[in-house]
Amino acid sequence: MGRRRHRGGRGSGAVHIRGFIEPCVLLLLRDGPSHGYDLAQSLGHYGFADVDPSIVYRTLRNMEDGGLILSEWEGTSSGPARRVYELSPAGRQHLARWVQQIRDTDSMLHRFIDIYEGN
Repeated sequence: MGRRRHRGGRGSGAVHIRGFIEPCVLLLLRDGPSHGYDLAQSLGHYGFADVDPSIVYRTLRNMEDGGLILSEWEGTSSGPARRVYELSPAGRQHLARWVQQIRDTDSMLHRFIDIYEGN
């Protein structure tokens, strides 16, 4: 019987939970409006090293389409206009639901580890 390989390979470090970029971006925007590039860079604080900016911009578009964030073009005296994103009231509620789901998942994972360790 062959061994199954885990996605990311052995010793790949932290597992990135599918879709976890969304709550991270919402949390970043809770602190105030931001540009997409700055958001992509700030995701490193959540363990997303070298995240592909196209994924961040796709996530931003999807969240805007869903009413979770708002955006507008910001003109600058030097360089092209850039889009500025901010959290909408619906986005704040969605972030609160994410936090509750993460708390529930955290509790379940800790129970798993406790059982594994015999506690």
